[in-house]
Amino acid sequence: MNEITSNDTRDIILDVTEKLIYKSGIAATGMDLLVKTAGVSRKSIYRYFANKDVLVVAALQRRDVRWMNWFRTEVDKAPTPADRLLNLFSVLTTWFDSEGFRGCAFINTSGETGDPQDPVRLVAKDHKQKLLDYVSELCTEHGATDPQALAKQLLILIEGAITVALVMGDHSAADNAQCMARKLLDL
Repeated sequence: MNEITSNDTRDIILDVTEKLIYKSGIAATGMDLLVKTAGVSRKSIYRYFANKDVLVVAALQRRDVRWMNWFRTEVDKAPTPADRLLNLFSVLTTWFDSEGFRGCAFINTSGETGDPQDPVRLVAKDHKQKLLDYVSELCTEHGATDPQALAKQLLILIEGAITVALVMGDHSAADNAQCMARKLLDL
């Protein structure tokens, strides 16, 4: 009953990788640190992941699914389409105030890669596209004349708020972005 299965080992490796990368970045997360922190052998890591790059991509893909599910669930708690669009920023504020907030893992890791075709950058691009698609859905539900254009504007506010919260330590950035969103939405 308490035996660790291969899926458990894989999950532990992914959990530790994600936490270390989010805390310190890809370059600072070496295989020795992963082995030590995860409490698994290097051989175990390579059993599941061909190399560190593949492991990092898998950890980020997993974070993408979990983060988007969390974000959508929280935003969708608001009762009306307009409220959901404004709730985008209220949910961000909650995230900014959470313990261990270090900004967006996808922005952070993208900053460590120079090649736009790097798999890490592609995961980040995919994550941002999913976020844009979700915001566009909300804009459509709200009845926006041009939901895609409005979604792109709101995405800039979202990303700007995340960056200001991290770099400036200003956790009210989402509140300020929400005020700008109200103007965009004529609310």
